[in-house]
Amino acid sequence: MTPQQRAERSAAAMWATDSASQWLGMSLDAVGPGTATMSFTVQDHHLNGHRICHGGYIFTLADSAFAFACNSYNQVTVAQENSITYLTPGQPGERLTATAVESARTGRSGVYDITVTGADGRKVALFRGLSRTIKGQNFQEETP
Repeated sequence: MTPQQRAERSAAAMWATDSASQWLGMSLDAVGPGTATMSFTVQDHHLNGHRICHGGYIFTLADSAFAFACNSYNQVTVAQENSITYLTPGQPGERLTATAVESARTGRSGVYDITVTGADGRKVALFRGLSRTIKGQNFQEETP
């Protein structure tokens, strides 16, 4: 199995039970070894009292992309620590995209940087996720 096939199978297994991301209207646009791209369109129920996208939804979008990226090796991996910096607001009706990239991975720990962009390409938020691999696989695979 190639690393890309492993990433795709891991993503399919996770997506099948990821009720939160699906309920929020997210789509998994791309996945690869250590990477993932997810997006959603800002709807009325995502808006806060200022009529911009609530930061919690932006965080959730970035966190979901992080989860798919760090689980792309078919090893169950969870968040250890996350932080986010908001740069510009997400607007009603706008499609936001979170692109996760692995910055470092050694042993059971990983560092992932996620950039959330707006429809016009501007940076909406920068998210950093620290991951920790635990026991288990996302799908049954023989280990060499």
